[in-house]
Amino acid sequence: MLTNRRSRIVGAAALAIGVAVAASAAEAETIKQGGSLTIAWKDDVVTLDPAIGYDGENWAMIKAMFSRLMDYAPGTPNLTNDLAEDVQVSPDGKVYTFKLRHGVHFTNGREVTADDVKYSLERTVNPKTQSPGASFYKPIVGYEEETAGKTENLAGVKVLDPYTVSIELQQPDATIYHMLALNFASIVPKEEVAKWGADFGKHPVGSGPFKLTEWTIGQRLVFERNKDFFRKGQPYLDKIVMEVGQEPAVALLRLQRGEVDILGNGIPPGPFLEVTRNPAFANMIVHGPQLRTTYVTMNVNMKPFDDVRVRRAINMAINKDRINRILNGRATPANQPLPPNMPGYDKEYKGYPYDPAQAKDLLKQAGLADGFSTVLYSGNTDPDPRVAQAIQQDLAGIGITVAVKSLDQANVIAAGGEPNQAPMIFSGQLAWGADFPDASNFYGPILSCASLSKGTWNWAWYCNKEIEKDANAANAIVDPAKAEERFAAWDKIYMKVMEDAPWVPIYNNARWQMHSSRVGAADALYLDPTHTPLNYEFVYDETVQ
Repeated sequence: MLTNRRSRIVGAAALAIGVAVAASAAEAETIKQGGSLTIAWKDDVVTLDPAIGYDGENWAMIKAMFSRLMDYAPGTPNLTNDLAEDVQVSPDGKVYTFKLRHGVHFTNGREVTADDVKYSLERTVNPKTQSPGASFYKPIVGYEEETAGKTENLAGVKVLDPYTVSIELQQPDATIYHMLALNFASIVPKEEVAKWGADFGKHPVGSGPFKLTEWTIGQRLVFERNKDFFRKGQPYLDKIVMEVGQEPAVALLRLQRGEVDILGNGIPPGPFLEVTRNPAFANMIVHGPQLRTTYVTMNVNMKPFDDVRVRRAINMAINKDRINRILNGRATPANQPLPPNMPGYDKEYKGYPYDPAQAKDLLKQAGLADGFSTVLYSGNTDPDPRVAQAIQQDLAGIGITVAVKSLDQANVIAAGGEPNQAPMIFSGQLAWGADFPDASNFYGPILSCASLSKGTWNWAWYCNKEIEKDANAANAIVDPAKAEERFAAWDKIYMKVMEDAPWVPIYNNARWQMHSSRVGAADALYLDPTHTPLNYEFVYDETVQ
């Protein structure tokens, strides 16, 4: 987090990555611009609207088409400039004044101005947009009034001149730069949103390194280099083709034949061991830890999940070690919302034990000695159905009859975003991966009271107002000297969440990515904590001479 009252933000980020920045700059001199790469995805893309899109397929596509005030240095969690050239912070830490780059244009030809920044933030917060990211911007003055429908103006965002915008917070907040680096803070042109309305997500216009030039629903999307992108020399690729509706096993075969360059969904479970143990593929595979947790949600407003004893019983009934065997050891059992490599993770906490007998006793205490019937929503891409069936079997062991409803990702997300539709959801490949590398991100959009609205990713519909106060207090700790105090505060918050048990944390994923020999990218780009699967503007085609 940044503390300079006046700084070029990129300076702080460069200090953090040091040699890595210098090495990538030197490498960039030898990279030839041009070429194209093909990426295969299992599921179709629903929208490319940055205020709405929020899944594994569209997240990096959106990031490649739009600019924001802030971004991250490639392959790192370190903040850097994007549209902001400079920022001034008031002495009380509440007002951030951003100077914008001059001469940045949307792909429709119009220059980006401070008015666009204000409009874009207001659009994301406006409840009419139904943005799943609206709650990220709760710290901004005027958030409550706009989300209550009293105004469409976000009072804390002020245009000072065409290239200067200020953002006033209700209190100092350690996450503000991260909020402005999210896709939800992408800058969009008002006239294009007005032109296309709800279809803007099918006709996106931004100022990022790529622009959408073709979209055949259910088949493919084509992105071409934005020749007017403000960072000269980037992106390296002329074109990226996203093929959708590709079964992962078929995509793997196509990669081996040279028809696909990157597996968007990673190495499929079936041939996983065969592929990863084959020396011929050693230079085509990248793997490492992720800031990611897979879990089961229980809707706390639907009976019998409104009883904490039932939720705790389910936590004790699921055999996570058996699930990890199903995954061929590609993950580790989880015991709390935070992944182990996130500051604030409690290394001493063991979680709920696997104890079916105690789980049965808790159900008996809740008046459900004979069990009950419920529905578990799950994705339909392997291994999600197999893991969902394992959960189904575990819960049958304590008398709970579970009907598994396997759907594509878009329909699982839609079900979770309705207040009374999905009693339980296994997140599977929709596991929560950090939007930004901070402990607060595993609370704000998926467990907070502020996230409760139609379209939410808080699929447990969970709200504890006392914890909400604790979370706001933790985010108000902005002094870097008090970082450990802030981490400890988040540790306590997640321990209280686990007492309420709206989730069953299931496992923490590792990332296993496979690519063709044509793909030029440092390993760090594949393991980037803020871009999934890649930051496309820094990827190049090795075959271009």
